[in-house]
This record gives sequence, C-alpha cells and structure tokens, in this order.
Amino acid sequence: MSKTKRVRISNERLNSYGTRVLTAGMDVEQYNRNPVLLYMHERGQVIGYVKDLRVEGDEVTGELMFDEATELSQRCKKQWEFGSLKMVSVGIDILELSEDPKHLVQGQTSPTISKSKLFEVSLVDIGANDDAIVLQKDGKRIELGKDAARELPLLHSNNNKNQKTKQMDQEKLALQLGLPKDADEATINAKLAKLQADGAEAETLRQERDTLRAARIETLVNAAIAEKKIGEDKKQQFLDLGKKIGADELKQTFDAMSPQVKLSHIVGGGAPAGGHAEYKKLSDVPSDELSKLREQNPAQYKKLYKAEYGIECEI
Repeated sequence: MSKTKRVRISNERLNSYGTRVLTAGMDVEQYNRNPVLLYMHERGQVIGYVKDLRVEGDEVTGELMFDEATELSQRCKKQWEFGSLKMVSVGIDILELSEDPKHLVQGQTSPTISKSKLFEVSLVDIGANDDAIVLQKDGKRIELGKDAARELPLLHSNNNKNQKTKQMDQEKLALQLGLPKDADEATINAKLAKLQADGAEAETLRQERDTLRAARIETLVNAAIAEKKIGEDKKQQFLDLGKKIGADELKQTFDAMSPQVKLSHIVGGGAPAGGHAEYKKLSDVPSDELSKLREQNPAQYKKLYKAEYGIECEI
C-alpha cells in the first residue's frame, strides 16, 4: 500500500508576485466540495484529489490522492512518491486587497491579498517560487511577470516614491533646458523638440560652412603652387595645415612666403629677379645644383659653406 504524505498547499510567505496571501482570509469551502488535483494548472488534466484539507495557523495543508485512472496520474503518483515531483501550486481567486501596515512585510511591493478563494490545486514540476501559486482576479488568470504589474497594483508608498522621483527628474530636466522648474511635461517636450530641430539646422549649416572653408583653403593652396611658393608635393601638407589654422591664417602664411627661385637666378652673385632674398646657407641650395654653384660661383659657394659650417672652404 502506497504511503501518503501531507503537503503545504499555501502559507503567508512573500511570493514572486510581490504580495502575500492571508490564510485567515482564504475561502476553502467551495474547493472542499470538489477538491480536484490537476497537473500543471491545466483544466482537463485531473490526476486525483486533495484529501483532508486543513487550515492550521498560517498554512493550508492536505494529502494528495492519485486516482491512477490515466497514465498521467499513474506517472505523477510514482514521481511524487519517488520525489522527482514534489511541488504543489495553488490557484487563488483574489477577492480583496489590503495595504494595512500590519499585513505588510519587508520587500513587499504589492498589497496583501486579504481575502481570496481557493479554486484549484496542482502538482507541478517547477513553480514560480518555493510556495508556487497561480492568482486569478475578476475571473482572469494572472501570469507571473506578464500581468502581475497590471492586475496587482503597487503599494501606494511605492507609487508615491516613484512619482516623487519622476517629479524630481522632471524638475532637473526643466532647469537644464532653461525652463522654470515647475514646467509641465508638454512644455519640456516642446523645448526638446525645438532643440532637436535647431540642432539639425545647425548641423546643416556647419556642413555647408565646412564645405566652403575647404574650397577656399584648396584655392589658396593651388594659388601658392602656381606662384611657386610651394611645390606640388607639399599640397596635402598645406591642405591639412589650412584645416587646422583656418583659411585666413593660411593666406597670411602664403603672403609672407617668397616664390622659390632657381640657382641660375643667383649664380651671378646678385639678388634674384624680383628682389627676392638669395640662399642663406649651403643646405638651402638644392642638391642637384650644388656642383653647378661650386663650379660657376665659387665665391658664393664659399660664403654659403661658411654660413653653414662656420669655417672657410678651400676650393
């Protein structure tokens, strides 16, 4: 003969819905008239009944009796006796909620279910918590996490706290936007929309300005190349410089520069055409013109050599 064991059906511990069910307020009379035992809260999956249902202290207990009329019932009985199935979950219809402080415990987020009706008991594999329950309100089953927040309201203390936090955040945002701290949500949203529109317009203007600025810089660099102030190989270098210092500064830089001159313009010993300054030291002379300078203008070569190294050059 198989042994039976008593099981806790409900107690007053805090559950995963953030609420608790008062045992004293639970109506079990209707259930006692038809104490069906279901599998996984599924109607039609009757596997037995609950025997000797008792309300003792803050607990509701009973004995599970398997009818073994179906293969499911037979399997559940074996697993129950073996211990691989050992959790019971109850279906409770919510009749009344209470926020009375005497019924609240630490960590509770929703009102206490002060009055309820037990309408079914199920054998389950894994419940929502150690004291698994299924709640029903106004005839509608509440799924944990999906409907609980909507059907089970937060405690007013939590609502007030959330509202106060929201108000503080709104006041802070209003002040950051340059609005009075008591500005309403519509005013704040309108200001945000305007800033967003202004930001988009400013971005468009910035892009147009950058395009014009880049075009002017390139024009200045091309002109400097045409005037022989810089070589073609230096174009990108001066384009990058223009981006850093701006077109006006770049123009001043080019205005202060003299066109590059060939050695042939100065080998005669005089200043280059146009009054531009001659080479100051030997390293200023292009390498491919050094030998020509040494042969055709040794005096100038010596002068530049001394300027470079500080000693006389014997040729």
